[in-house]
Amino acid sequence: MDDLQPHWTHTWTHTWTALGMRAPSDELFRAVCRRYAEPHRKYHTLQHLRECLALCERDSALAERPAEVSIALWFHDAIYEHGRSDNEAASAAWARSALLDAGASTALADRVAALVMATRHSAEVPSTPDAQLLVDIDLAILGAKPARFSEYEQQIRDEYQHVPQAVFALKRREVLQSFLDREHLYATPTYRARYEARAHANLQTAIGG
Repeated sequence: MDDLQPHWTHTWTHTWTALGMRAPSDELFRAVCRRYAEPHRKYHTLQHLRECLALCERDSALAERPAEVSIALWFHDAIYEHGRSDNEAASAAWARSALLDAGASTALADRVAALVMATRHSAEVPSTPDAQLLVDIDLAILGAKPARFSEYEQQIRDEYQHVPQAVFALKRREVLQSFLDREHLYATPTYRARYEARAHANLQTAIGG
């Protein structure tokens, strides 16, 4: 958890303040960080969270409600367990509950929960500008520089080390191809210009195309 100290502890507190409420007790912060530090995670870790939050800070001007995008990112992979099909739903429910407990309106809590749910990464373009930005941030790793993308690919393999290589290779190729098959990988013009070309090159390399 030291990986998020002290800058990100400030970001956590500032995000709650920007939402119009006092930050909850330190226990919630520690609980969220403990989740990202779980030993079975190799990619969906504090490193991934830190990278997402850095992009959120950099591109906050692209958001309609930057604080809502930020808090959604804190929770978007808070629940991540192999074999579950409801990780996003569980993460969204935790975010919604935490916000309501802190005094947020139902409308705000529902918007944040919807942002977390957008990270299921369906083929449909997210319906709101903030959801588009959040999903683009989450997928920015696909357009990372080759060394980081290679590290990411290894981290994903390590995260699914319990899956036989032949099965993993087939399923992974299907996932990556599904991204390549989209008309656009990124919904926002900024991320499309910044990452789209490199993401296509990374994906084609990864699937051997």
